Amino acid sequence: MTTPNIPTSKLDHLGIFVPKDQFESIIEWYKAALAPLNYHEIMKFPGAVGLGDQVPDFWVSIAKDGAAPQQVHFAFSAPDRAAVDEFHKLAIAAGGTCNGQPGLRPEYHADYYGAFVLDPLGNNVELS
Repeated sequence: MTTPNIPTSKLDHLGIFVPKDQFESIIEWYKAALAPLNYHEIMKFPGAVGLGDQVPDFWVSIAKDGAAPQQVHFAFSAPDRAAVDEFHKLAIAAGGTCNGQPGLRPEYHADYYGAFVLDPLGNNVELS
């Protein structure tokens, strides 16, 4: 959700690395969790899948040499508060863990509304 006086991001895309044995299940989790943003599979290469609504801006790739992924935090912008609520519901239903109920967070800024879910690998996924 864009807020006045808050600059928009110039981030083109981001990616996470997952263990080979969890590759397909993590892709399915993100498809379910990000459905409120109309995210779906756009590109696929051996060991990598690009998700997005129009362009592949979120990538899930198999970690090289079986390296254990490190947990990260990333946030997606929602078109409205209803999408934040739906993300939280779908992400939990798909096997995520609540890391912050949908709601206002005025400590970030006056109109900041977001939700946080840990994906099955422990990454902190936010929609705001």
